Amino acid sequence: MTSQPGLTVRWSLRDAPDDTLERLRSYVRDSSWERFAGMPGLAYKTWRAKPGAWFEGVYVFEDDAARAAFQESFSATAADAPGSTIIGAAPELIEECEVVAVAEGAAGFHATPAYG
Repeated sequence: MTSQPGLTVRWSLRDAPDDTLERLRSYVRDSSWERFAGMPGLAYKTWRAKPGAWFEGVYVFEDDAARAAFQESFSATAADAPGSTIIGAAPELIEECEVVAVAEGAAGFHATPAYG
C-alpha cells in the first residue's frame, strides 16, 4: 500500500454565531469522539478548526471500501449532521484525499476527546 484513503469534511464558520466553535468543541468532547473511537474501517479521525473561518473532520480509512461506504452514508445526511445543525449550514466541502504518510514526533501521540 502506498497510501491510505482519506476524506475531508469542512464547514464554514464565517457566518456562524460567535459561540459556535465552543459548542463544536463540546459536541466533539461529549459525543462525536466516542462515536469514532474504535469505529470499524477507520484508522483515525482528527477534528480541526480555524476560529472564525472553518471547522473540519479529517478521516483516514483502512481501505477504499471503508472510505466509500462512510462517504456515501455521510453525504446522504450531511445537511442534517450534528456539525451542520450546530453551525447552521451544511458542509462546504466533502472531498476524498490520499494520506501519503504520518509521522509521530518525539512528543508522542495522545488520542483524547479534548485538548487543553
